[in-house]
Amino acid sequence: MNIIYVHGLDSSANSIKGLLLERYCQHYDPDMTVHRPDLNRAPEQVFDDLVDLVTTLTGRNQDCKTVLVGSSLGGYFSTLVSNATGCSALLLNPSTQPHLTLQRFEQQGVNGQDKSDVLYTTSGGWDITRADLKWFGTHQLSTIDYPKKVTAMIKEGDELLDANRAKRFYKQQGATVIVQAGGDHRFSDFEDQLPMVIDLLQS
Repeated sequence: MNIIYVHGLDSSANSIKGLLLERYCQHYDPDMTVHRPDLNRAPEQVFDDLVDLVTTLTGRNQDCKTVLVGSSLGGYFSTLVSNATGCSALLLNPSTQPHLTLQRFEQQGVNGQDKSDVLYTTSGGWDITRADLKWFGTHQLSTIDYPKKVTAMIKEGDELLDANRAKRFYKQQGATVIVQAGGDHRFSDFEDQLPMVIDLLQS
């Protein structure tokens, strides 16, 4: 099985959750290969790169399943890529409205600096621009084309995103939704949940 870990905003290929997932698979199931692409670039390039990666991995071995694991903004991208490719996806506190939630950067400039057209620079080096917000606006999540292949794990204690909105959207679309009390946006207990995560991926 190929697992593509899709990190969120202000993260990178070396995301803690991505590394924990890779180490767990290496130790308990070496037949699972975790890919951790760095996605700190414009959203259209992220989407195209992920579709290309899914297509490449699927074409390399038709019998080897490919699954996306997306966290936060990575959950949004994983949903789009699942729609485009039919690939299965496991989402962790997925962002459902980045065209709205990322507007918080419009008044902030670049980490307090004045830089033309750049609204915010992530810790991974992605300069978010107004053009990026426009792209998110024209690629809003409205449907899930393969709901039986999508599972969303949502923490009710998510302090950054609206957990209730995410629950409603994925349930209404027919995806599997696993709601967990408490917790936080970062899924700080992710390491403890890895056995269940692997079970979900294998199913």
